[in-house]
Amino acid sequence: MGLNAYEARSYLVLVGHPRFKALELAARAHVPRQKIYEVLDSLVEKGFAQVIQEKTKMFSAVPPDQALPSYLARRRQSLEHELDDQARAAQGMIGELMTAYSEGQGGRGTLDYLRIVSDPGQIAAQFRKMAADAHHEYLEFSRPPYAVDPLDAAIVMEARERGVRCRMIVEQGTLDPAHEKFLADYRAAGVEVRQIEKVPMKMALFDGRLGLIALLDPVVTKPTWTSVIFEHEGMAEAMKGLFEDYWRRAT
Repeated sequence: MGLNAYEARSYLVLVGHPRFKALELAARAHVPRQKIYEVLDSLVEKGFAQVIQEKTKMFSAVPPDQALPSYLARRRQSLEHELDDQARAAQGMIGELMTAYSEGQGGRGTLDYLRIVSDPGQIAAQFRKMAADAHHEYLEFSRPPYAVDPLDAAIVMEARERGVRCRMIVEQGTLDPAHEKFLADYRAAGVEVRQIEKVPMKMALFDGRLGLIALLDPVVTKPTWTSVIFEHEGMAEAMKGLFEDYWRRAT
């Protein structure tokens, strides 16, 4: 719950007894005497203990059905404020960092045309950027596991509305009703869809120049995807040739 060991032990002892002096509690909870006042102050601040002022200061537990919900509510509020602050700070940083990034990326390195990305969020962001920038052609090999993302679908259909020719090959017999609906929406928007028994990989290719190939990692126990993002005309030409071969054989 966010309490340290001393705090947790002290609260558990208080729960089982009506009240304790600080040093009595230290002995029962196995907390060093020199630490017990710091521990009790923290428990009072977090809403788990309360002070009973008699001849000497005594401490008792706040009932768990009050202490725990109140503590979690305060933590949630604190975390939300922290995330809001970080979001505002991030927005302020983006402009400056992008300036530095653009300057730093100005000269092309030896492998700038090829990147390997394994983070799903970064893969999705790269796909959406390339699809939004497509001018005349979009080709896709689609195979399980499918990602049903309305935003991705909307970007592809927007590309079709701009006049981009969109063609997709999917594996036969692998679609559930949700994906069948996606394909129906695609067809209605003018996306050309064919099916074949098996496609070799997940792939998206844009304007015969850049693309994304998603490969299933064969080493790890839990299946994970690693994507190769490329901007290379020779590689794009080879991938398009592969697509066209499958397209001719698909139905």
